[in-house]
Amino acid sequence: MKLLKTTMVLLLLAALGSCAPQVLPLYTWGSYEQDSYNYLHKANEESIQALLLAYQEVIENQEGSRETTPPGICADYGFLLLQLDRVAEGKAMLEKEIELYPESKVFVDRILKLIE
Repeated sequence: MKLLKTTMVLLLLAALGSCAPQVLPLYTWGSYEQDSYNYLHKANEESIQALLLAYQEVIENQEGSRETTPPGICADYGFLLLQLDRVAEGKAMLEKEIELYPESKVFVDRILKLIE
């Protein structure tokens, strides 16, 4: 009898556990991880363009549970734009990082001072 009760409880727990809602990640990354890796290892025109597109995708199409750009993405994107001499766009992305994550102001301000 005790074995039957234990089995029933385990079956009930298994059934309830399978009904749990799907948990969304905080952020979605698209192809960013692979494109970032390729850029760091190849640093050719193709990898740069792929990384730029990955940044845009992460920023514009965020499907994570927070529905906002992950911390640091706008700063990374802005820094890459600065390295490509796209200064106005780079500054805008750095300022967007501060807007989204005010705690990044100290770090981003240092980058902005370097380009002035």
